[in-house]
Amino acid sequence: MDVLEQLIEQIPIRHNLTSSIMLIGIIQSFFISIVIFARSKKNYAIKYLGWSFFFSSIVFFDTYLCYTGLMKKVLFLNDSTEFLVLLVFPFSYFSVYGLIKRAPITLKKHWWHFILPTVYFLTQVPFFLAPLAVKYNAYLGAYFPSFETAEVSESFSYGYHVIKDIFDWLILFSILFYTLMSLKLVLAERSKHDPNKIKPKSGKYIFTRNTVVVLLLLLIFIFAVFYSYEDDGGDHYIVFFQTLIAFSTTYLIMAESRFFEKSWIADKYETISNLKSDLDFEKIQNYVDTEDYFLSQQASLHNLASILKVHPNQISKIINLENDSNFNDYINQKRVEKAKARLVDTTYAHLTIEAIGTSVGFKSKSAFYSAFKKHTGTSPSAFTKESSPKL
Repeated sequence: MDVLEQLIEQIPIRHNLTSSIMLIGIIQSFFISIVIFARSKKNYAIKYLGWSFFFSSIVFFDTYLCYTGLMKKVLFLNDSTEFLVLLVFPFSYFSVYGLIKRAPITLKKHWWHFILPTVYFLTQVPFFLAPLAVKYNAYLGAYFPSFETAEVSESFSYGYHVIKDIFDWLILFSILFYTLMSLKLVLAERSKHDPNKIKPKSGKYIFTRNTVVVLLLLLIFIFAVFYSYEDDGGDHYIVFFQTLIAFSTTYLIMAESRFFEKSWIADKYETISNLKSDLDFEKIQNYVDTEDYFLSQQASLHNLASILKVHPNQISKIINLENDSNFNDYINQKRVEKAKARLVDTTYAHLTIEAIGTSVGFKSKSAFYSAFKKHTGTSPSAFTKESSPKL
């Protein structure tokens, strides 16, 4: 054991500009994850992004210890975070999925996303339990290949290397797979809201689209690093890239903050006196749908607020945050969907298009046509013709 301790002690400690940038990026990633956890709601999509940053900060702290040589102080932890790398990209995808689908991630439905990291973790248990000499040699192979290796018993089995040797390819596969999965969701969202090829401008679309772009750039960058360096020799460059992502995300969070607004101390929502803490989007939507409230021409923000006995601004805020639209657009979306159904329903064949518009709550033909065009990309008459059975 004395010989091994001497070998470990010869590992140099280095602190330079590279290690400083790495540490700043790691701290920033961890800080972002804490902010997201503190500010996001339970099962809210952004929280999954927080987990992605959290896992990244742990993984890259491992890289920092290896690069600086400080790993020799905790050598038993060498390569212990590898399986977390395979969780970073699924959780990035979960944030895209949650934002677009407005649905939580459940283990019952999404369990298969955890197969790869779980299997990899289980195959590496022999390495986790391996003698310190094995971990010392593994560390030298990546960062100090010219150093003298430690003696390991011939009876020790390196069977775990079957999977460990293709770990880089597993990472690339994971990024590629979840980039394509995220891209599929974003394109579907664009198609749903953009029949005329006009780019949607909602915050969630822009954010998810940018997430896909970052994943794609990360894929290309990591592939270049893996191609240029053996083992983990170039991992510090990946930490640089993560540092850029961390600070870019910080900028986005700050740009979306009310801190820089004139009314950030007391805006219209904070001065509401009759807030209902239990009112949420689900309850608003349940009433609007169950009572067919949107079909009434009297439907308005103030009218609904009086029915629900809350301040109009509270309803406005909830709808804006959860539906990426104002109250009128929210109601008109539902009216248009109902109008689409009635335009092709033979039960309403005796009604004119204008009458159908009136039946779903629009007060005028122009309001109906304008809303229909906005939410479908076509006019009611054109929609009717396209939906009519071809003879």
